[in-house]
Amino acid sequence: MASPVNILILQFASIGNVVLTSPVVRCLKQQLPNAVIHFCTKADYQPLVLHNPYISGRHYLDGNIVELIRTLRAQKFDYVIDLQHTFTSRLIRTALGVQSFSVKKQSFRNWLYVYFKVNALSEQHIVDRYLATVQPLGIENDGRGLDYFIPYKDEVEFDWLPATHQNDYVAFAIGGQHVTRRLPLPRMIELCRKINYPIILLGDKNDRKVGNAIVKAIGERQIYNACGYFNINQSASILKRARLVFSHDTGLMHIAAAFRKKVYSIWGSSTPQFGFYPYKTPHVRLEAAELGCRPCSATGADECPMKHFKCMNTLSFDFDVKELRTKKKNFE
Repeated sequence: MASPVNILILQFASIGNVVLTSPVVRCLKQQLPNAVIHFCTKADYQPLVLHNPYISGRHYLDGNIVELIRTLRAQKFDYVIDLQHTFTSRLIRTALGVQSFSVKKQSFRNWLYVYFKVNALSEQHIVDRYLATVQPLGIENDGRGLDYFIPYKDEVEFDWLPATHQNDYVAFAIGGQHVTRRLPLPRMIELCRKINYPIILLGDKNDRKVGNAIVKAIGERQIYNACGYFNINQSASILKRARLVFSHDTGLMHIAAAFRKKVYSIWGSSTPQFGFYPYKTPHVRLEAAELGCRPCSATGADECPMKHFKCMNTLSFDFDVKELRTKKKNFE
């Protein structure tokens, strides 16, 4: 019997980035004989990897990197796959001292695009760049897209939701790590009115105030504010049952893609050209593509550097949601 091949994957960046690594995890496990996959991420992201059946070992960074490295060394890994390529991940793989493979970043090209609007990006989705990282091990893209695994205890039951939203609804992920990646409140209200269908708002407790304002403006018959009420796996369960999904550029957008939902993705200061658009799922990009000041950031900021925030304030909602056309509802 061949010896196991112990592989460690590193990714600490965000919820979305962890979800976007799932094809690498699956392909390594299924295509490399005797692969034993370990995953290392932030402690906050434990629910994202805890129930993945392709992962055998899970390790979490919770402030003490020295203790983490000591724990990882004891596993005697054969390979380290660094899918973040930052100071922290470089420190860990250097300390482990085994053969490693690191994702090729586009930092200089990103800089050119943000500051000089010169788009020299590779047009390659980040998932494909992740998978290119493990090609030296003989791994190929199986074309199956993203994975997300929800434990049974976190599957949201119908009666956990209001009667108006139990059987058929649109999910709207209203959160976003930075202000310039989120629609302003009046524009969220405008979008919800256009959708004119039962909507479940998703986000964390920090988004609840905005969600309440949307409910106040439109009414509980159409809007259910679930922000802060459900954990990440329960929110994933709500996405899984949604007719379709509207989302800012967030982790929930990528979780929706894992369930092959049609996603209407909303883009402000950043752009899909950075390679983080919904992967292998039908999607519509809502963006003010003609603005010369975009992108002003690859990751987002706390305010518009030009002070006008035109990327979100002038974003057109002149589109047809064909999936709702035959079942349009009037909440007036």
